[in-house]
Amino acid sequence: MCWSSTADLVAGGTVAALGVVALARVRRARELPLAALPLILGAHQLIEALVWWGAEGRLGAGPAAAARTAWALIAYPLLPALVPLAVLLVAMPGLRRRILPFAVIGIATSVLLLVAVLDGPVTASVDGHTLRYGVGVPHSTLVGAGYLLATVGALLASGEHDIRLLGIVCGVGAAVCLTLWQTAFVSTWCALAALSSVFVLRWLWHRSDRGSDSPGRSVPPGGPAPAAF
Repeated sequence: MCWSSTADLVAGGTVAALGVVALARVRRARELPLAALPLILGAHQLIEALVWWGAEGRLGAGPAAAARTAWALIAYPLLPALVPLAVLLVAMPGLRRRILPFAVIGIATSVLLLVAVLDGPVTASVDGHTLRYGVGVPHSTLVGAGYLLATVGALLASGEHDIRLLGIVCGVGAAVCLTLWQTAFVSTWCALAALSSVFVLRWLWHRSDRGSDSPGRSVPPGGPAPAAF
């Protein structure tokens, strides 16, 4: 989320371009879900530009409603399932057991959020330099905790240095962005999306340089893990 439709268009185009570069660095099919994250985040911001236009009365009711629903489907049910599953796919075999619980939490959270989005309607209104979305998520505090635990937790549990760094960036960045967003001062989630995309590219770059099957800097307790599939 950005602070205006123009900012969303610029940031979304930039992040989507990073996403194309990231996909070009993919060497194994199991790298694809994590590598696709920047492109998904870029598309998400471009969709939000349409949400801004709808909230400002510059877009018809039908297209505006479709944009809000598309935005919500990415933000709510997609990401909490995608991120931990993507990390699980690229993890060393010896570390997958500790990532699996985060994937389970992510899928459970995703199902609850999908039901809420499909039950609709998804609303959006301008509040200062932010958009306020309404989805009607039950037990929102608990579901939000599951969301963060699944996404940030999976990244931090990864055996790869660059993915753990991404987790730290996402955790700290989410806290800062949420604080600014709640005060309606400014929405800076798009900056976090851009920074996260850079770290995904960093991971892909280092991974391809050392070979896709290399565990990087981290070795699980008890010695090196067996070769990944």
